[in-house]
Amino acid sequence: MADVGAILRDLAAESAELDEVVAALPEPEWARPTPADGWTIAHQIAHLAWTDDKALIAVRTPEKFAAEVEKAFASGGKDVDEGAEAGATAPPAELLARWRQGREDLARALAEVPGGQKVPWYGPPMSPASMVTARIMETWAHAQDVFDALGLKRVPTDRLWQIARFGVRTRDFAYTINSRTPPDEEFRVELTAPDGSTWAWGPEDAAERITGSALGFVMVVTQRRHPADTDLRTEGDEARAWLGFAQAFAGLPGSGRRAGQFA
Repeated sequence: MADVGAILRDLAAESAELDEVVAALPEPEWARPTPADGWTIAHQIAHLAWTDDKALIAVRTPEKFAAEVEKAFASGGKDVDEGAEAGATAPPAELLARWRQGREDLARALAEVPGGQKVPWYGPPMSPASMVTARIMETWAHAQDVFDALGLKRVPTDRLWQIARFGVRTRDFAYTINSRTPPDEEFRVELTAPDGSTWAWGPEDAAERITGSALGFVMVVTQRRHPADTDLRTEGDEARAWLGFAQAFAGLPGSGRRAGQFA
């Protein structure tokens, strides 16, 4: 069974990295546009706070979460933008305090979920470990938007393993949400980790293969880079197609980033 405590520590570290950046920003900088259309840095933090709020509902009162899912799909995904828009109107200090408190509350709640119990979500129900991993993925992805907006470079860490693994495991979800039939065959994914070692998933003799850096892969599965703007290489039509719509996040398909946007 996965060590939820260890994954929560990775989430805390990922959150702290972003927190350090935004906490130092002058208030006008919170209105700086990010690569997500219509979203400022304030929208990015508001979205993380909003999602933590929804996750807390799923953990503490799962019987009420079905209504959240119905609301999300009835709005065609607009509730996500509306949540970010509403949160972004708060003064930066207030928004930052909300995000900090919300992520602490969620971490405590997830640590208390009994082993083997599933937590409902906008996609398939998840174990507590998977829910924490999903929060790492979202935090990392929205932090990337902030770093891109500010022109800052990030130092890749071994926490990328959590996101890369999640990206591999959500392959079939990405197919389904894009109205495609997932292949029966597993893909081979071989990635170069930040420390130079290799992370690999899938059969060694798989015909469909993806190779490259772990950073490039997580950029693609979180839709923060177009595959053409990474070092990823594919063998097989299905592997190449998957990278075009891969998404590790729940909800409706995203538009991703344009080829050449970060060239």
